Amino acid sequence: MVDKGASTVRLIHFSLQEYLGTHPDVFDKAHATMAETCLTYLNFQSVRHLSADSLPNPRDTPFLAYSSLYWGTHMRMEPSDRAKAFAVELLGEWDSHICAKSLWRSVRYRFRIPYDRKCPGPFPALHCISYFGIANVTDTLIQNNRWDVNQRGDAGMTPLIWAASCGHEKVVELLLRQEDIQPDMVDKNGRTGLLCAARNGHEAVVKLFLGPQFVNPGRIGRLWGAPQVVGKLFNRRYVNPNARDRRSGRTPLSWAAENGHEGIVKLLLGRNDVNPETPDTYYGQTPLSWAAQDGHEGVVKLLLERRDVNPNGSIKSGQTPLFSAARNGHEGVVKLLLGQKEVNPDSPSKYGRTPLLCAAHYGHEGVVKLLLERKEVNPDTLDRAHCRTPLSWAAENGHEGVVKLLLGRKEVNLDTPHMAYG
Repeated sequence: MVDKGASTVRLIHFSLQEYLGTHPDVFDKAHATMAETCLTYLNFQSVRHLSADSLPNPRDTPFLAYSSLYWGTHMRMEPSDRAKAFAVELLGEWDSHICAKSLWRSVRYRFRIPYDRKCPGPFPALHCISYFGIANVTDTLIQNNRWDVNQRGDAGMTPLIWAASCGHEKVVELLLRQEDIQPDMVDKNGRTGLLCAARNGHEAVVKLFLGPQFVNPGRIGRLWGAPQVVGKLFNRRYVNPNARDRRSGRTPLSWAAENGHEGIVKLLLGRNDVNPETPDTYYGQTPLSWAAQDGHEGVVKLLLERRDVNPNGSIKSGQTPLFSAARNGHEGVVKLLLGQKEVNPDSPSKYGRTPLLCAAHYGHEGVVKLLLERKEVNPDTLDRAHCRTPLSWAAENGHEGVVKLLLGRKEVNLDTPHMAYG
């Protein structure tokens, strides 16, 4: 039955649904069949002759949108020789095919790539197949020598950056084996393939970029300005593990730490040429600060094990990792940081706000309790912006448990007035 109101399709007889659920092999090689069906449709003369300048009415071509967006997904999940032949045929006329434009619109929306009049799309065939992650077709396209493995598409992304961003390990490995590949090329935001993989949590891909063939034998701080020139001089292709993106000045380690990719953080910290204290240029946050802010205990623990990481380092606003963790209520991270001798539990920010004041403000009872156990913490401190105490903020916001904890400290003054209102 097709329920148009709910946009669902269901079987009338539950017994058939139950049978299909217990016999998953009834439709053998379903993904391969779907890939072949989609590609057969896209290779029809009537579809190939559609103008790529404007998308047709969906009612006239109801299968076009699905085929354009998902043929590669089905093929990656279950490749077949027949689908490969159909795909190579399609990609041979890719630039003028309406499928390319339809797919690019979807990809651009997914990756939030702004429209560029100079390069409105679609992205080239090798970029497309790298995005889908189909290794055997990628190999065929490279052997045809029609496509440049270092070619930039829209947003300045290369096939390698697409494959790395999407976590397609086999395609990345194949591209990195090419003699003329430039593994450290960047997109318009200054992001390398390594940075994209680290940011998105693709550990196996990160491991490929950190392979011994891409290691710079020099020390930390060696000039990385032009990896192509370095490659020509020394017949080597280097990957800079500390390369910052242009927008925020963040490194692969910074992105991996913020997103809690513990395995990737461990890989990067295992490199002698990775600086674990590199701050971003926008906020001045270090990897530890990002990890503490988002409550990634495993990552925080890895970073605190390093002697070259300052657990009490502050960013431009004066906020320490402890401050960020306390403000967001990450009790486990607060406990880890309080266990460090160098950490000042009462360190104020630029505006005079302490970790305790922030935790009390937002009602993080467990964090407040941990901080009040430390004698160095002043429970009655005033922030400079509003001249208010932790008790004042907790009372206003109705955090009863926090108020009780604060009243348990003798130093708390019940009569401290709000400087603006008294």
